[in-house]
Amino acid sequence: MKRIALLLLITIATVGTSCAQDKKVYDPKANARADIDGAVAKARKEGKHVLVQVGGNWCGWCIAFHKMAENTPALKQFINDNYEVVLVNYSAENKNEAVLASLNFPQRFGFPVFVILDGNGKLLHTQNSSYLETDEKDANGKKKTGHSVKAVTDFLKNWTAKAVDPATYKEQKTK
Repeated sequence: MKRIALLLLITIATVGTSCAQDKKVYDPKANARADIDGAVAKARKEGKHVLVQVGGNWCGWCIAFHKMAENTPALKQFINDNYEVVLVNYSAENKNEAVLASLNFPQRFGFPVFVILDGNGKLLHTQNSSYLETDEKDANGKKKTGHSVKAVTDFLKNWTAKAVDPATYKEQKTK
């Protein structure tokens, strides 16, 4: 009976580990330059910008942000409507040093870090994600861990193609 229980435990642990590995957010083997170039081309055609999220599977904050963005329908829709998203891995396996150098070393702000590119690939903004953290407190009065949906949405609204288009701010002639 003990052997059956041990085998069952090993099987559950193996399947759980395998499933956890299948759900990795960042791909160390991805070609970040090609991914960014593809997103820029698509953004240009669709009148969007590119949101580059730099992080790694080792980074709890990076995974938490990704889950929040994926599981918050209004935020997910806003991102999809206004941005092409690229996840760039930063880990011991692949630091993507050349790509990050071309983006002015955003990793200096910690992880995750967000880079906004226009439809021509021009770097518009680099955002330190610590400014997007929640101020909410749990039932014990302790600050919750994670990012604020409102702060993230406000940040992203300020960097859409429409938001940075000078035509958006030209005075409308009234009759």
